Amino acid sequence: MGFMAEYLTQHLQLDLEALRNGHPQLRHLSTALVTACRALHSEIDFTLAGLETLARVFDPPASPRSPAREQGLLASDPDLELLLNKISAVNHLLSSLEKKVLRSLQETVSRHNLALPSLAAPPPATKPLAVQCFEVKVGKSQRAALTVDVELGTVAISKKGSGLPEETIPQDRILQLIKYQSVQSKVRLVYDRDAQRSLSKDFVFPSARKREAFCQLLQLMKIQHSKLDEPDLISVYVGTWNMGSAPPPRSLASWLTSRGLGRTQDETTACIPHDIYVIGTQENSLGDREWVEFLRASLKTLMAIDYRVVALQCLWSIKMVVLVKPEHERRISHVHTSSVKTGIANTLGNKGAVGVSFLFNGTSFGFVNCHLASGSEKTHRRNQNYSDILRSLALGDKRLSAFDLTLRFTHLFWFGDLNYRLDMDVQDILTHVTKKEFDVLLAVDQLTLEREKNKVFLQFREGDISFPPTYRYERGSRDSYMWQKFKTTGVRINVPSWCDRILWKSHPETHLVCNSYGCTDDIVTSDHSPVFATFEVGVTSQFVPKTAPGSSPEPLACIEWESIEVIVKTASRSKCYIEFHSYCLEEAQRSGENSSQSCDVPGFLKMGWSAKQLPVLNPILPDLEYLGDQHLLLSIKGVESCESYGECCIAMRSMIGSTAQQFETFLFHRGEETGSMRGWMKVRVPQERHSTRERLYEWISFEEEDDAPAADTPTCPKPPLRYPPGAAPPRAPSPGDAEPCPAAPRRSRPHSLPEASSYTNPAYFIFEGLPPTWALGTGEAPNTQAESPTGGQRRRSPLRARVPSPSPRGCLLSPPGAGRQKRPKSAILERDAPATGDCSLTALHMATCLSQLDRLAPERAGDSHKMLLRQTHSALEPPPRRSPGLPGRTTDARQPGHPGEWPCDRSRSVGLGQLGVQQSEEGLWAHGWDGPEFFRYPPALQLAAGGSEHTSTAAPRVPGRAPRPGGDER
Repeated sequence: MGFMAEYLTQHLQLDLEALRNGHPQLRHLSTALVTACRALHSEIDFTLAGLETLARVFDPPASPRSPAREQGLLASDPDLELLLNKISAVNHLLSSLEKKVLRSLQETVSRHNLALPSLAAPPPATKPLAVQCFEVKVGKSQRAALTVDVELGTVAISKKGSGLPEETIPQDRILQLIKYQSVQSKVRLVYDRDAQRSLSKDFVFPSARKREAFCQLLQLMKIQHSKLDEPDLISVYVGTWNMGSAPPPRSLASWLTSRGLGRTQDETTACIPHDIYVIGTQENSLGDREWVEFLRASLKTLMAIDYRVVALQCLWSIKMVVLVKPEHERRISHVHTSSVKTGIANTLGNKGAVGVSFLFNGTSFGFVNCHLASGSEKTHRRNQNYSDILRSLALGDKRLSAFDLTLRFTHLFWFGDLNYRLDMDVQDILTHVTKKEFDVLLAVDQLTLEREKNKVFLQFREGDISFPPTYRYERGSRDSYMWQKFKTTGVRINVPSWCDRILWKSHPETHLVCNSYGCTDDIVTSDHSPVFATFEVGVTSQFVPKTAPGSSPEPLACIEWESIEVIVKTASRSKCYIEFHSYCLEEAQRSGENSSQSCDVPGFLKMGWSAKQLPVLNPILPDLEYLGDQHLLLSIKGVESCESYGECCIAMRSMIGSTAQQFETFLFHRGEETGSMRGWMKVRVPQERHSTRERLYEWISFEEEDDAPAADTPTCPKPPLRYPPGAAPPRAPSPGDAEPCPAAPRRSRPHSLPEASSYTNPAYFIFEGLPPTWALGTGEAPNTQAESPTGGQRRRSPLRARVPSPSPRGCLLSPPGAGRQKRPKSAILERDAPATGDCSLTALHMATCLSQLDRLAPERAGDSHKMLLRQTHSALEPPPRRSPGLPGRTTDARQPGHPGEWPCDRSRSVGLGQLGVQQSEEGLWAHGWDGPEFFRYPPALQLAAGGSEHTSTAAPRVPGRAPRPGGDER
């Protein structure tokens, strides 16, 4: 009982002092209780695991265990009854002891008004960052050294071989850091030399990794020396590892510091501690608390920080631990956990998922760690596992439970042993791995292919994979794959695959950058290698208005809608309304019924709302800085059934101004794309509330090589940010700011950031008709659409009030840039030509195009057929498929002798009715398309005169919703 004596004599006063300072957690008491019960906990875990296994063997499969039978069993054995009483007593003591101690200490503080000396233990000192030096090239041949002192807050520039710096730049004089995209190892530093002028210098590092390390150190320096009470930017570490039911090695240093293979951290920044660590494991045989303490001890050894536990969620051997820096503990709130079983009949927890969600100040985070079905042939089962988890995981704000899980959080991370395999012969895989030809393998990666078909992880993103497959290695080394598994039923082939993955999805116009994505090469206890990814994430604080409430008449901001147009995939014709949710609203609002609707295309319902049916929304705070960080969640619901037909998220940042802005976005429901929405809206902010500030992550920008000024030339400190019309700039220029440049350097988004999302299916707005040149691949879209600062829904400058104008002649049917949606770099359909419109071939897309051929005059059919096929070639031709056996070679989708045309019988009409579904599917399949997947809309096939008879046989999966045809596996 020495630990209890130690608590009463040494740590009781620390808990009392913490209580007086407003922290009622009693951490020292919790530590003492954990120590007291550690041995008991592991013993009970061991015993209960055996008892649960035994109980599952004898449990009736369809009915729960009978309480009467249990009571009779226990009553017949005094030893078991005594053990049950002891466990019950321990449970009662553990649940009541902390409350009793807390109540007693609170009474002592209030009764005696104690003023104890501060006995709180000093926070553990973090390891000071060493001064880092980088060799760089300045200009064409001059060598120099950059010395970064994060603690002191300076960057020194010196010539190579010279001991004294030529120039030392304090962090507060650094105005901007510009990363080049054309030269990944080049960066430009813009800084104030004196009060009258600013300079820019270009530096070329030995590698892109060194440049990223330099930028991370400068970012950290800015954060440490900022005077902000709350952070704008945090770093998040996400790790996943299938431990193979084996104990971990003594050290996890390479995993926790992101070192190994792939895109890894440079040694100069590998030991910089992250703000949040999220670690997911599968087939983890350790006890829950034992695993948590092992991780905390490992991080304390590496980082000299005693990380706090935010959450621990387990499902059998699937575990997730969330750890946070001590200074961020108070910023974490609204923690929720959940789990879903997807094992046999969805009743066993050997497969499934665990989830954790919380708020970090004003930013919501969601994390899902899953273990999906195994086996190369079980792609459909894995897809179903994903769908079940997505629908059943109860995370986030309960008020948003009706929304798709992927829309409930500012940032959602999904990781684990997803178990998707490579569809290639094992010997070919081994050959490509040896040659490090990962792009060839990623072209046959099941997860990449399923994402391309929009079956799983819609709008999720993944870092570039530049590391070898993480499964299935021979335990004890990483020199060879053990792809044969001998079982009593025979030999099973487990081809090397990227089973362990990390993906994420963020709200539009938010900041998230993936800084590393790789796997370790020295942890060999399992047949899986641990995988890691690190992220730079922009966060918002709980906004405090600069003007005290009630000090003057409160001006109101308002969100006004001019029109909304929605198209959903449904067979229903019932009226609908729109529900509006946001953290900036006091309560949810709803619109009136849609004022117009049509169903010209079978299986699709088009609805419209005018300003009369749409409510004016009043945010709780009118400040521009606050509203720029907010998002609106919209749900389309049926008036009669209140069933959701789709949900979406709209960022308010792009909508702020005195004139209406156009937005366009997808609709999702239960992980599926169910339609699209567009409309006109504006967010009006009172003039006196236009003040804002630049975020810490906004001082790093990106630039192409074009028009780059020479090194060491005067330049403007930073091009002015684009603010909404009528919005005031963040601050007035200070005397030290340089004059604005005549022409601001051209900016481009970094490749690591998401591009603005666009439609994958132009058929959603087929109602507006097809301009004759809708499919021309060489035409440029009019420059009327501005890309949002950080991606998300599309925004356009208003061309006319109320109703968007029809697509002008020569425009694409889908919004400008529709074909440039960010896909996995390795995806087989990744080679979309820029500005060619949508390249995903749906049946409705093709049917509409081919139906134009049937409408042509018979006497001009021959020439017109050729002309239209040439016009639509860029949209209808599938991208070339890379030959699996020959890296770098592609197989043209067109047949020899028919350049630029689909292979079809030219002797007869090519209307969709004569072609037939079977022939069309065979043609698509032969040219690299998954025929059944792209014939997803059978009612659309009736657009042409001879629609398929098969289109009316599928029944809707959900009442009021159109079926997923073409043999939907779900």
